[in-house]
Amino acid sequence: GPRSNPRGGARALSHAARRAGGHMGQRLICCLDAPSALQPPPLLPVRRKLLLLGIMLFLWLYMFYSCAGSCASVPGLAGRPAGEAAATAGAHGEGLQVLSKLLRRAPAGGAQGLAGPAAASPSEEQSAAPDPTSPISSFFNGSGTKKLPQAIIIGVKKGGTRALLEFLRVHPDIRAVGAEPHFFDRNYERDFAWYRDLMPRTLDGQITMEKTPSYFVTKEAPARISAMSKGTKLIVVVRDPVTRAISDYTQTLSKRPDIPTFESLTFKNRTTGLIDTSWSAIQIGIYAKHLENWLLYFPIGQILFVSGERLISDPAGELGRVQDFLGLKRIITDKHFYFNKTKGFPCLKKAEGSSKPHCLGKTKGRTHPNIDREVVQRLREFYRPFNMKFYQMTGHDFGWD
Repeated sequence: GPRSNPRGGARALSHAARRAGGHMGQRLICCLDAPSALQPPPLLPVRRKLLLLGIMLFLWLYMFYSCAGSCASVPGLAGRPAGEAAATAGAHGEGLQVLSKLLRRAPAGGAQGLAGPAAASPSEEQSAAPDPTSPISSFFNGSGTKKLPQAIIIGVKKGGTRALLEFLRVHPDIRAVGAEPHFFDRNYERDFAWYRDLMPRTLDGQITMEKTPSYFVTKEAPARISAMSKGTKLIVVVRDPVTRAISDYTQTLSKRPDIPTFESLTFKNRTTGLIDTSWSAIQIGIYAKHLENWLLYFPIGQILFVSGERLISDPAGELGRVQDFLGLKRIITDKHFYFNKTKGFPCLKKAEGSSKPHCLGKTKGRTHPNIDREVVQRLREFYRPFNMKFYQMTGHDFGWD
């Protein structure tokens, strides 16, 4: 064929390249001018970014709050220091490890007290209990800590202790266990960690309470409560000892219909009229005798005596005294009560955690059996000197005579 011309070939190649490049440039310019999926979207406004960041932070906190609540109920984590429990739970997720670090910075006196050795002295337990938790710890466990009671309703049986406790639980700064723990009379062989675990959780500033009426007549109870804390405030609900004895008998009769009559149980010898003080229904009403034992360990100013009669006739007035004694604002007033004519005593318009009226159960306000008037009179004569001494000791005349 014809001889090739190197220079001509080079020029042709260069021309072709320029022509191709021109077409490509036109295409590129065309592509750049037109909207394309490859073009980055416009930047989000600052407000939108801040909103997104806030939502992410809220979800992060909510996730760890939920995890903390779940882990608290896992067996093996309960009763351990907050930081240690959270650290254990943190093994399940990277996020909980962060939670563990946060909680370890917060004091966990309440949890450590439960995990501590049983040999710890009661006074040490009590001093550790009121330690406030940090905001972080309170936020994550959401319900405060368990503490040993700062106030106890110690008596008396059939005096009105249940009514007082139910009325007090309306106050937002009082948290009380419903059932009677009987720690200082029947369960003292258990340790203080067991006792504290029975208590409801409280926030800083709230008072933990319990009531066990049999403490007042238990000889060992004053020393035991004093060993827990010498500063414990004590409340005694007292009632006319004769009426109280009949009420006590009525309660027993409802459970054991075959028991002897009230009259036969009252006397050791009906002919001589000698009162049987070994019968608990009689013995409990000798208030002065029991109070002497308590005054060996507690000053009289640390004990509040509530009138069972006034608790019925003027519940708001008696509750006002109790709130003052506990150092609380008078929140429970007349507006919280109404008188139930059927039962014969006041009821709450709204109970704790409810919007409905609440009266004590059918076991309260039982109809008393008719008691021989001579027996009632003999009992009044028996109690009179003890009542007078009780008035002098407490500085208050309850008007039973």
